[in-house]
Amino acid sequence: MKHAIQFGSKQIDFHLEYSGRKSLGITVTPDLYVLVKAPVDTSLEKVKEKLRKKAPWIIRQQSFFLSFHPKTPARKFISGETHLYLGRQYRLKIIDGKEEGVKLKGKFIEVTTIDKTKAKQLVNKWYLQNAKTKFHAIAQQLIEKFKKHKVESSSIVLREMPTRGQLHAKRKTHIES
Repeated sequence: MKHAIQFGSKQIDFHLEYSGRKSLGITVTPDLYVLVKAPVDTSLEKVKEKLRKKAPWIIRQQSFFLSFHPKTPARKFISGETHLYLGRQYRLKIIDGKEEGVKLKGKFIEVTTIDKTKAKQLVNKWYLQNAKTKFHAIAQQLIEKFKKHKVESSSIVLREMPTRGQLHAKRKTHIES
């Protein structure tokens, strides 16, 4: 259930879950979400009272996570949009053409395609191909060092992972009372 408390000029929205636990727990997630888990017999007023006492801590945690924002907005894969590659920003340039492909040209990532809706698929495939090349080159140097210890590499696996906003924020803060 969603609820809120007022603390000074700030409103703290929170989600309340009741469970068979014995104590009240407050968790602040990287997306500034406040989750309260309370024993089944705890009144809403008691929960709100506890939140008011912990409000300075909650606000500090939210401020900490806010320092990582703004999150990169969801990509639309349209011309003019910026994308990162090897730590630098490049503008996406969608070009109509029969031969599909992606290449780095100056300050642009150029995507040539007949169907603009395929830009995302083409760019992601390009990122993966480049990642394989870069990671294999880096890993090969490390693999050579381990060979003298008779440690062999079996494979390198690359996977699509969550967005930046979720990557940097594996940390959740939690308090129990």
